[in-house]
Amino acid sequence: MARPIAAVACLCAILSGTEAWAQPAPLTVRLTSPLGRTGVPGVIRVVAQVQSTAPEGRLPVRFFVDDALIGLDEDGPPYSVEWTDENPYEARRIRVEASTVDDIASDEVTLPPLEVLEETTVSSVLVEATVVDADGRYVGWLEKGDFTLFEDGAPQPLDLVQLQEVPTTFTLLVDASQSLNRRIRMVRAAALRLASKLRPGDRVIIAPFRTTVDATTGPTDDPTTIADAVSAIRSRGGTAILDALSTLPDKFSAIEGRHVVILITDGYDEQSKTTYDDALRALQRLQATVYVVGIGGVAGISLKGELLLRRIATQMGGRAFFPTREEELPDVHAAVAADAFRRYLLSYTPENQAADGRFRAITLKVVNPDYRIRTREGYFAPKPPPVRATIEFSAADVAGATPNLAIDDLRVTEDGVPQKVDTFQEAVAPISIAMLLDTSGSMRRALPAAQDAARAFVTALRPTDPLALIRFSDRVVFEHELSERREATLDAIGRLTASGGTALFDGLHDSMAFLRQRPGRRAIVLLSDGRDENNPGTGPGSQHTLDDVLALLRETDTVVYAIGLGASVDRPALEQLAERSGGLALFPADTDSLEAEYRRVLGDLRRRYVLAYTSTNSLRDGAWREVSVTTTAPAVTIRAGRGYFAPVAARRP
Repeated sequence: MARPIAAVACLCAILSGTEAWAQPAPLTVRLTSPLGRTGVPGVIRVVAQVQSTAPEGRLPVRFFVDDALIGLDEDGPPYSVEWTDENPYEARRIRVEASTVDDIASDEVTLPPLEVLEETTVSSVLVEATVVDADGRYVGWLEKGDFTLFEDGAPQPLDLVQLQEVPTTFTLLVDASQSLNRRIRMVRAAALRLASKLRPGDRVIIAPFRTTVDATTGPTDDPTTIADAVSAIRSRGGTAILDALSTLPDKFSAIEGRHVVILITDGYDEQSKTTYDDALRALQRLQATVYVVGIGGVAGISLKGELLLRRIATQMGGRAFFPTREEELPDVHAAVAADAFRRYLLSYTPENQAADGRFRAITLKVVNPDYRIRTREGYFAPKPPPVRATIEFSAADVAGATPNLAIDDLRVTEDGVPQKVDTFQEAVAPISIAMLLDTSGSMRRALPAAQDAARAFVTALRPTDPLALIRFSDRVVFEHELSERREATLDAIGRLTASGGTALFDGLHDSMAFLRQRPGRRAIVLLSDGRDENNPGTGPGSQHTLDDVLALLRETDTVVYAIGLGASVDRPALEQLAERSGGLALFPADTDSLEAEYRRVLGDLRRRYVLAYTSTNSLRDGAWREVSVTTTAPAVTIRAGRGYFAPVAARRP
C-alpha cells in the first residue's frame, strides 16, 4: 500500500453556497515487481507504478534496498531500475519513494530469504494432466478412481485429484534476439495477450532471452508492469534457445506452487552449446508445464525449428502453436488459457523417497481407453543436499611464527580431487581441551616439574577455553570435567601422586570419547613418560589398543598434542597420533624443558585456521574422505587432520 507522507492542502469554500475547490489527487506509489523471490542470484527489474498530477507525469522516483539507494528514475513511466539480487538467502527490504514539491509517497516490499534444507526428501509430487476425448474436447468430470499412475513402472497411490484451481506463476520466456527484429511487435502482442487474463493469485515473470536470460521482471500481478516490461524488450544479438531453457531451474526453482513456462520464439537457435537432452533434463527438474508460441522471423520458422519447439512442448506436457499473423493471436491465447486452466492436478507420495537426483518416469492412465492424456514424462528427484567440509589446521613458517596466509594460497584435495575453498579464517572459537596427565609410578621423580609446567600451561590458556583434567595410571580418572574455573584445575594438579602402571591408550580413548559429546573444536594435551604397559611391565596397561584410539580419532576430529618425556616413551605411537590429527609430538630431553614444550603447544593452539568448501562428491554415504591441505606460500608448513566422514543420508521412517 502507498503511504503518503505529506498531503496536498485543499481549498475550502469561503462563502456560503460557493462550490469547494476540487482536491488534487494525492501522489501514490506502489511496488509491483518483484513480489517474491525466484531462485539464484541474478539481475531483476524493480518496478513501481506511480500516479501523480506532476507535469507530464514525470517526477523523481528513488529505489532503495535495505535503505541503500540503488537507482533514480526521473524520465517518466515506466519507473524501474535493475538490481542484482546477490544473496537470495538473506532477507531484503525494497523501498520506492516518489516526491513532488508538495508531497512524498513510498511503498516497500520485504523479500523473505530462501530456505536451505539440510536434508532433502522427494515428499509429494504434483502432476498436471489434460484429458480430451476422441474429438479433442476437454474431459472435466473424472474422479480419483478414474486415474492410475505409475512411477518407473510401479503403481503409486494417489493422494489428490482435482480440476486445476491452484494459483499459477507464468514465466513468459520471450525471444529478444535479432532474428525476431521484424516481428517484435507480434512478439509483444503475444506476450501481452497471454498475460491479460490472470486469475486472482496468478503472477507473471517476464524473462527476455538471447544467448542468456536477461534481467527479469516479476513475479508481479500488475497488468501495467507486465505491459511495460514487454514493451521494454529490445531485439538484438543472437539466439540460444536451449542454453536459455537449461538455466530456468537455477533461476526459478524456488517458485512455489504451479509453474507454467510460455516460450515465445522463432525456433532459430544459432548459438546454443547445450544439447537438447541436457536442456530437457533441466526443464524436467523445473517440473513446469511448457507451452510454445512459434512466431516466424524474417524467413519464417524452419522445419528443424518447428520440430524442436513441438518436441519441447510435447515432452513437457504442453502444446505448441504457430500463428502466422497477429490476427490469430486471440485464438492462440484462448487455446493456451483453456488448456492451462482446464487441467487436472494430481499428487502422490512416491514409494521411492531416495534423494538421488535421478529421473523418474511417470505414466498416467484413465479408465476410458479412448481418452488422450497430455502430461509430462516424469521428474527428477531432488539431489542430495551439498556436503560441506570444514577442516582445521595449523600453519607456521620456518621460524615457527604465524605466517600471513590468504585463501588463494591454499590447495585442498579430497580423495585426490581438487576442491574450491570458499571460506578461510582464523580459528577463534573456544576449544574444549582435555589435559591428560600420566601419573604412573615411573613419573614419581618427574612429577613436581610436570606439575609446575602443567600449572603454567593452565594459567596461560584463554579464559574462554573449557578445560578438563584427566589422569591415568592403572586406570583412567577424571579429576574434573570441562570447566572455565582454573582454580579447580590448579588445585587438582597440586594433589596428583604417582603410582601404578601406564594405561596410555585407555586414557586417550576415554578422553576422545568424552570430548566427542562436546560440539565445536576439541584438543587433547597429553604428557607421558612411558609406553602402554601394566605395573609389572609384563603386558599391556590398557583394554584398548592403538588401533582403537586411531579409529576413534577419525570419528571425533580431535587434535592431539603429545609431550613424550624420557627414553621409555612410545615415540612412534605419539608421532602417529599427532600426525593423523594435525597436532604436534614433542620430546623434551629433560623436565627442565617441559614448560617450553607446553608453550609450543599454546602457540600452536593460537595459530590455527579453519577452511571450508562444498565437496565435489555429494554422496551422503558415510564413507571416509581423505583430505590433503597444502599451501603455495613459500617456507610455510601446514599440519591438518587427514579427512572426515561424509554425512549419512536421512532414511525414510
